[in-house]
Amino acid sequence: MHAFRSHTCADLTKENVGQTIRLSGWVHRVRDHGGVLFIDLRDHYGMTQVLCDPDSPVFAEVEKLRAEWCIRIDGEVKARDASLVNPKIPTGEIEVFIRDLEVLGAANELPLTVFGDQEYPEETRLRYRYLDLRREVMQKNMTLRSDVVASIRKRMWDKGFREFQTPIITASSPEGARDFLVPSRLHPGKFYALPQAPQQFKQLLMVSGFDKYFQIAPCFRDEDPRADRSPTDFYQLDMEMSFVTQQDVFDTIQPVLKGLFEEFGGGKKVDQDWPLISYKDAALWYGTDKPDLRNPIKMEVVSEHFKDSGFAIFAKILEQDGTEVRAIPAPTGGSRKFCDRMNSWAQGQGLPGMGYMFWREGEDGTMEAAGPLAKNIGPERTEAIRTQLGLSVGDAVFFMAGKPADFEAVAGRARTEVGRELGLIDENRFAFAWIVDFPMYEKDEETGKIDFSHNPFSMPQGGIEALAGDPLEVLGYQYDLACNGYELVSGAIRNHKLEIMFKAFELACYGEDEVRRRFGGMVNAFQFGAPPHGGCAAGIDRIVMLLAETANIREVILFPMNQRAEDVMMNAPSEPMPDQLMELGLRVLPRD
Repeated sequence: MHAFRSHTCADLTKENVGQTIRLSGWVHRVRDHGGVLFIDLRDHYGMTQVLCDPDSPVFAEVEKLRAEWCIRIDGEVKARDASLVNPKIPTGEIEVFIRDLEVLGAANELPLTVFGDQEYPEETRLRYRYLDLRREVMQKNMTLRSDVVASIRKRMWDKGFREFQTPIITASSPEGARDFLVPSRLHPGKFYALPQAPQQFKQLLMVSGFDKYFQIAPCFRDEDPRADRSPTDFYQLDMEMSFVTQQDVFDTIQPVLKGLFEEFGGGKKVDQDWPLISYKDAALWYGTDKPDLRNPIKMEVVSEHFKDSGFAIFAKILEQDGTEVRAIPAPTGGSRKFCDRMNSWAQGQGLPGMGYMFWREGEDGTMEAAGPLAKNIGPERTEAIRTQLGLSVGDAVFFMAGKPADFEAVAGRARTEVGRELGLIDENRFAFAWIVDFPMYEKDEETGKIDFSHNPFSMPQGGIEALAGDPLEVLGYQYDLACNGYELVSGAIRNHKLEIMFKAFELACYGEDEVRRRFGGMVNAFQFGAPPHGGCAAGIDRIVMLLAETANIREVILFPMNQRAEDVMMNAPSEPMPDQLMELGLRVLPRD
């Protein structure tokens, strides 16, 4: 017999009754039923009930066992009484009588328990992550992650892609976040960077003639942590293709992701139609470039109904350039109680409140508009608003006014809150949308400086001619894929022509000399027959987060950092030793 086990804790069935077997695992819990000790023995694969009575030669040793001790047992498989069968587990028809026991690893008093669903502070969970990972939900999440990655690899190979590994120690590349720098011992005063993404290398692979590349790539960005983003590193499905248009990229990655969500989505509906929505329309309709289309609410501009109206606040706002009034429809939200609740929510967001009106049946049986705004603007305008939005008795609408850039984000959150409060969001669905036509540039309102708003290596729509006008009007062949309110994919058709690249960077105040200095490898390569190419990257962590039905990305990462970008289990970051600094020619200066 094997030194540690003949079966796993998920293997044994009625077919094994009468056999002498060996199991190894952890003591999940111990129960004493009238002198007979019952132990749920757990390993990665499942659970088996083992028991020991006073007649066993190792009864005294079994009495000493505590939760999370690692043990090996030998015993005889017996059938459970029909009334004691547990149909919830594969081994529920049998139990094992312990005849021999070996303690493989005793456990001290536990800082957190593995059995049950107790909640613990995140710091405790991360400090003792190896215990936290023993919990059933974490075992399932990490198994899911592994299976998802394996499925992605197979799907990409089936589409004719080859997997290549790009360097981890490289030069700095602008991907919109801070680099992690690595000092060079052999070149004092110089630094490598951990790659924010394999962006330049995958483009160089296309110049090298490999045509279809993918990689499950580690990426490193020194970012502020969020619930849906790791503060240090993450993994992405990185892919690139030569001789392709934007639609070719969509047609390639869409079946991969659709199949993935159908395989691991737990039976939830996966939308077959993935609409293309311009960035401009997404901001208008949803207040975000990663809309949740499970929520049917679509915002609309209703400025014309408030111009020169009796509602002085909005009328005065509309006299200013660049302002408008947007409506957030609330189907079935037509009650003063709900409207007051949304007003309270808005105040919690730092707003004075939200204007609203709702429709109810009047005393004469006709439909009438109610609420402060309805009284101020009159029946003709309220009817025009109702008609435009397609609302009826029992519905409501909320309003926000000003410059869109100032209120779009909170309007998007209000749309989400209305949908959640009214139960309009279809929780049993994965809804995807391609967001396209991103602006290439943005202006810093404080400095007036023009800079890239997205990937700087993207091809501008219209080529070099498009760069001759207002930079803020230039659109790029850039795209994101949104799913249920999260950005899952980001990509672009790349700028493979040097004259266009130099001009694009020039508009963002990067001269040709600086572009050659910072991206010399790519600039040099593009002089030798660069093909048109494009691709994208899909966030592995966010995909698994959605499939695991958790809102916190740390629930699907084995050893994540905490909210302060610290590894409290391994004590990182840590202070370097003096001799390490000396070898690198570095000195740490105290901060004032």
